[in-house]
Amino acid sequence: MKKTLIFVCTVLLLSSLFSCNKDQGLVVWSFTDELKDMIENYYEPAHKDANIEYTMTPTEQFQSRLDPVFASGKGAPDVIALEADFVRKYVESGLLLDLTDIYERNRHKLYAYPVEIGTYNGKVYGMSWQAAPGAFFYRRSLANKYLGTDDPSVVQNYFSDFDKFLETAELLKQVSNGECVIIGSRGDLTKVFYELRKQPWVVNGRVNIDPEMERAMDIAKTMYENRYDGRVNQWSEGWFASFNGTLTDETGKQLETFGTFLPTWGLHYVLNKNAPDTAGDWAMIPGPVSWRWGGTWIAAYSGTKAPDEAKALIEWLTTDDNFLERWAKDKGDVVSSSVVVNRIKDDFREPFLGGQNHYAAFAEMIHNVNGRLVQATDSTFDTLFNEAITAYAEGEKTKAQALEDLRTQARTMLNLN
Repeated sequence: MKKTLIFVCTVLLLSSLFSCNKDQGLVVWSFTDELKDMIENYYEPAHKDANIEYTMTPTEQFQSRLDPVFASGKGAPDVIALEADFVRKYVESGLLLDLTDIYERNRHKLYAYPVEIGTYNGKVYGMSWQAAPGAFFYRRSLANKYLGTDDPSVVQNYFSDFDKFLETAELLKQVSNGECVIIGSRGDLTKVFYELRKQPWVVNGRVNIDPEMERAMDIAKTMYENRYDGRVNQWSEGWFASFNGTLTDETGKQLETFGTFLPTWGLHYVLNKNAPDTAGDWAMIPGPVSWRWGGTWIAAYSGTKAPDEAKALIEWLTTDDNFLERWAKDKGDVVSSSVVVNRIKDDFREPFLGGQNHYAAFAEMIHNVNGRLVQATDSTFDTLFNEAITAYAEGEKTKAQALEDLRTQARTMLNLN
């Protein structure tokens, strides 16, 4: 009787432990509610046995919450979302689960640049469901007024490279008597400039200034000295005002703003949201160079106790064609599967862009975006290069001084040669 009781208690204890472990499921941390939407409204309905605990932390707090648990290995989530500005920090950390097998099964249909950003030393550690190439958006009414056409195929000729871009900026200034600037903020150009590079910021442990970055500084100075932009900061009230034609200069003079550089998500989350009354008066072109801005990657902690379940979630969210097609049609997101994009791209029409098929246009731009130069130190260089551009363009420093200060600060902050 006693042995039987001990046996029964043991079985109940093991059953309880198993049940608790099962109930815990996958722990997912994110900085965006997009992943919550995907899991609750798409993944879980298709996977009835899924058990996922989801937690969202604001972007500005996400890394400070994640780093301690990754360092200790205690309380770490199984799956994490990673924002473009810090994805490489974790991809290069050695703390993420190898997802190369997922990539190899699906490589035939995945666009290159999102995978390149998630790859380190030949192994894939982060996958993305989306691609976020950038474009130049412009006001159709101003194109007709000053260029004689709003046809994207013709307007692109005025923006085909940066020499043409500056020529067009001068043309707009002349024909408008200084009332039309080509962009509201010089900051629009920063992400675009990075795609001019042939080499990354750090090469063999040394700070590397690609010659194209010096050229970018010259372009910025030309913009400032000739007042080709509205001289407002990105994300400021003035920048938002530039989208709906209410931008003014420091004297109160009204300025027309021809266009702005934005990525895929900028259409709905920036333009449409902040200038709804201008719907139908916009169009989109590739502009001077293929570039990207933003995006979200999904990764798993290398110490997860549920690697198979974590991989199953990541693979489904980033490669399942049926899900990605539904997501693209529901949200308008440009997804990372060429199979899905090619299947649906011809049927898109965007009212905000006067009926233009923006999806097909973005599908062409994706192919030329380069993700191989992205490094964990990029966010630091973003800040330092913006400071260097501003100091040189606005006459506070010579180009040589601005670049030397950038090198010195980068060496100190990042312990580089």
